[in-house]
Amino acid sequence: MYKIIILLNLAMRELVDELKNIELAIFDLDGVIYRGDILISNSDKVIQELKDISIKVVYNSNNSTVTRQMYVDRLKGFNINSEVSDFYTSASITSEEITNQKQNATIFVIGEIGLKEELKAKGHTIVNPTSNYKNVDFVIVGLDREFNYKKLAFAQNCILQGKAQFYATNSDSTLPAASGLLPGAGVMVNAVETCTNKKPLKIFGKPNPYGIQMILNHTNVSPDKSVIFGDRLNTDILAGNRARINTVLVLTGVTAEFDVKKIQEKAIRSQVIDKNLIPNLVIKSLLGIFKE
Repeated sequence: MYKIIILLNLAMRELVDELKNIELAIFDLDGVIYRGDILISNSDKVIQELKDISIKVVYNSNNSTVTRQMYVDRLKGFNINSEVSDFYTSASITSEEITNQKQNATIFVIGEIGLKEELKAKGHTIVNPTSNYKNVDFVIVGLDREFNYKKLAFAQNCILQGKAQFYATNSDSTLPAASGLLPGAGVMVNAVETCTNKKPLKIFGKPNPYGIQMILNHTNVSPDKSVIFGDRLNTDILAGNRARINTVLVLTGVTAEFDVKKIQEKAIRSQVIDKNLIPNLVIKSLLGIFKE
């Protein structure tokens, strides 16, 4: 009796030339992996294929409203396995940078559970708007869907009448959702800036490169072997280029092909633009990272 062995062709698809030397893939989440509660087609499969060829996959999001464990659970619902340490959110980046400045600080947060829990985990005390503003060391502003006048007034007192330093997680004007776009953290940041006439001392999220630099340090991968996949020119791509890693714009979120062409045309005409807004590669979907 003969034993029949069937061999399956498990050959992986080949990456495009621009990405052939990549060892680290950094993914934005909103607009790249999913929109709201809807998985963007094939993003789960692409991530798994990258892992299968030993490319390290991490996530860098400006959304500070959820904890990293909540992100793990969300991706699991999309059939994407991950660990808490795979996520670098504007909340986790902010908490690490603030802790480097002061241990056990007293902080007023305009923001949600993600930011508050990251700061608490580092030993900081989070106060509410009925506290004594004179005791507050930092006012940190992120996306807050329960933002109100009382919070704004207290933040103003902390900064102008007290000793608090003003920081922000990110300044995104919009947030991608399944139904379209919603107001982003930049709306709250601008409100505090307007009533205090002070800009944040630092904005830790993209387009600033703090998070990407932190990822490179933690993973010990060189910039030339790293890539960020994002859907925004003025955050993901700008941050990636500032950190000198490879940048790929995915047209599944905020930025449309028309926006890219407009930037490229301005560059051709030698108009004044930040060339860090121009990605190394533009793809319609994540499947565009593979050769046809």
